[in-house]
Amino acid sequence: MGKYRLLALDLDGTLLNEQSEISEMNAKWVKHAIEAGVTVCVSTGRGFPSALPFAEQLGLDTPMITVNGGEIWTKPHALHQRTLLDSDKIMKLHALAERYDVWFWAYTTEDIYNKERWVGDTIARNWLKFGYYTEDAPILSAILNEIQTWEGLELSNSSPHNIEINAQGVSKASALMEVCRMRGYDMSEVVAVGDSMNDIAAIRASGLGVAMGNAQDEVKLAANVITGSNQKNGVAEVIQNYVLRA
Repeated sequence: MGKYRLLALDLDGTLLNEQSEISEMNAKWVKHAIEAGVTVCVSTGRGFPSALPFAEQLGLDTPMITVNGGEIWTKPHALHQRTLLDSDKIMKLHALAERYDVWFWAYTTEDIYNKERWVGDTIARNWLKFGYYTEDAPILSAILNEIQTWEGLELSNSSPHNIEINAQGVSKASALMEVCRMRGYDMSEVVAVGDSMNDIAAIRASGLGVAMGNAQDEVKLAANVITGSNQKNGVAEVIQNYVLRA
């Protein structure tokens, strides 16, 4: 076993290409990492149902981090920990989305809702995450400025055009720390790979923080190294050059 024991991989913009596919090269090198004894952990802003097919494609029976750390799974289908976002905060976030007339979505423990499909019985549901999307930068900035004044929220993004909101303290970094506690690893033994602001805390907290070539500039500045883009098998490059060489 080398220096690194856990490889935490974001999905969109990282392991997945722009067609939301795992390339043959990335799949091949993930398999090599697994065969070498490395624990490969999906770490994504996606909910469990949409992240699961990629874990299954890779044959992973290892921990998963979903909805930016709102859920931590011991292995697929085995929930270890879940942190909910208060319903009253969801109602405020929803009202703000309506006021600015932007696209929005929100995850519950059972489903996902959005601007085209919302629910009136907000209080009755168990919420995990809320998100806004708009390519109108001034509006996105105005929304961010307002919610930054609210208490009890953890703010990030998964693209330059969105804002993602979890309960305060929820992040991929805190989730990775819990996975390490579960598995008996140290954070110095973790390689975290990502491209967006919801990856930045994990990149900073890990033994090796890796930004994709297509990552947002702030993520690149936070990383120890920058790999190839998600269109050029950047994950395979990380495994070859760092995970299996360490």
